Amino acid sequence: MTVTEREAREVAEAAREQDWRKPSFAKELFLGRFRLDLIHPHPEPEPESVRRGEDFLAKLRVFVETQIDGARIEREARIPDEVINGLKELGALGMKVGTEYGGLGLSQVYYNKALALVSSANPAVGALLSAHQSIGVPQPLKLFGTEEQKNAFLPRCARTDISAFLLTEPDVGSDPARLATSAVPDGDDYVLDGVKLWTTNGVVADLLVVMARVPRSEGHKGGITAFVVEGDSPGITVENRNEFLGLRGLENGVTRFHRVRVPAANRIGPEGAGLKIALTTLNTGRLSLPATCVGAGKWCLKVAREWTEARVQWGRPVAEHEAVGAKMSFIAATTFALEAVLDLSSQMADEDRNDIRIEAALAKLYGSEKGWLMVDELVQIRGGRGFETAASLAARGEKGVPAEQALRDMRINRIFEGSTEIMHLLIAREAVDAHLSVAGDLIAPEASLADKRKAAFAAGGFYARWLPKLVAGPGQRPGSYAEFDRLAPHLRYVERTARKLARSTFYAMSRWQGKMETKQGFLGRIVDIGAELFAMSAACVRAEQIRRTGDHERGRSAHQLADAFCRQARIRVDELFGRLWTNTDEPDRSVVRGILNGSYTWLEEGVIDSSSEGPWIADATPGPSRRENVHRPIR
Repeated sequence: MTVTEREAREVAEAAREQDWRKPSFAKELFLGRFRLDLIHPHPEPEPESVRRGEDFLAKLRVFVETQIDGARIEREARIPDEVINGLKELGALGMKVGTEYGGLGLSQVYYNKALALVSSANPAVGALLSAHQSIGVPQPLKLFGTEEQKNAFLPRCARTDISAFLLTEPDVGSDPARLATSAVPDGDDYVLDGVKLWTTNGVVADLLVVMARVPRSEGHKGGITAFVVEGDSPGITVENRNEFLGLRGLENGVTRFHRVRVPAANRIGPEGAGLKIALTTLNTGRLSLPATCVGAGKWCLKVAREWTEARVQWGRPVAEHEAVGAKMSFIAATTFALEAVLDLSSQMADEDRNDIRIEAALAKLYGSEKGWLMVDELVQIRGGRGFETAASLAARGEKGVPAEQALRDMRINRIFEGSTEIMHLLIAREAVDAHLSVAGDLIAPEASLADKRKAAFAAGGFYARWLPKLVAGPGQRPGSYAEFDRLAPHLRYVERTARKLARSTFYAMSRWQGKMETKQGFLGRIVDIGAELFAMSAACVRAEQIRRTGDHERGRSAHQLADAFCRQARIRVDELFGRLWTNTDEPDRSVVRGILNGSYTWLEEGVIDSSSEGPWIADATPGPSRRENVHRPIR
């Protein structure tokens, strides 16, 4: 499909949740308002939720320790059927499914703890459970399904059936306006035709959530629409099981639909609501990914500690050498902060008092970026052993530490469920929503003069109230946040810096106006600053919560970790502010123009391209499959 940039933006904008009916800590932070009252005291889970969660974690730990052989999954590139069946029997498929439908009804907090535990044994198993419950059939039905749909499908998802989410196509990634899979109304059915790419769980799935475009016609609004589809429906062919750099056990494939009939009763929500359903589902669904990153950070810390105690160089354990010790401090402090971000966001999701769309997106962005850095630092700490496979280490008589596998497995998280670049733009759009709400027409080039006058009046009132509040605040008073003891200076820094961030954003909007959306480098840095401030806030609140539980030693060490993290984060924030206005964005754009017009092809000389022949993007023309069906239901 050929879609203009404006049309693509309109589709994305229409899929957004337009209203803010609940408070949002992160939204306020980007507006320069440090609403500590929204996260402190740290929200606490219900005792019954804790009891059920801990009971399940205890059972899950036994299963993970005795039944999941991560080395075997890596070696065979497949999760054994008996492992998946064991997870079914344990109820792990229904962690997020309500008890009224046969699920465990775990909170988001304990669901994430379970994913971190499972992923530490093998991330592919964690990805299977996450794709099934976070974005597969259970979550969209929980939010948007009818009672009939819930009764029909949720009990199956809780115990027996694996689900998958199908949105991406060979030529459609983060631009869903070009979605080509069609769902044509035909009586009481829809007829699906098209090809879906990177269908996690698609190779083994029993149920699918499929996004397809319904053509506009009499009686049909049309638009991108969500459907629950039986995985063994006639006309569905899994044409390929894809293989990747990491997550070798991932059951991810290419799925073709050819004249697949789907009952209208299986449509989720109204026609045209598919993207909104997908984005709303991801508001909490994205929290599963930082859960695996937290698990990886904990594992990295354990391995680094044990290895650097055993490894002696120049008469001292390597951890005592500053160059290595700095890496370990980063891993420990960042793991603490990531868990703080995850637990805070998850508990807020459970309480449903706050709108966490920005918090969840920040958790995904920050977790995937910092998780990758932590694993990379572990490989560096391990040196040559970090580059060597666990099997090779074991074969020559050493502990088989799969650090290189962890690096390969972790890399996808910067792409999964919204790449870092897309997350920057998504969060930036939400962060400036208040400005666009009052001044959008003022900076929109296509707006009429009357609309611009109206917007100018509204913007004048908003900024007259808002701008003076960015001048001074509690962060400039030495005694503010004194109850946080040694962490108080960091919270004062967050408050001051949030106001500075808001001023910088306002200045950029005034300077670039409608061109602001093209300044992706600037927007990315704005978002990264906000992510650091959110993580600092979460770390301080989490440390104070631990101290107030009465465990003096753990509280002291939590404050120490939070202090170290905040000091590291403040350096990163100051660097990001410097790069807001002093950067290479403009020369970079010039170089890109030169690359695209062929000015530098001489630089490519002297190498051999070992890529195989073939098109850059596979043909996805609708029609019958000519490939063997590799769909593999778990028996």
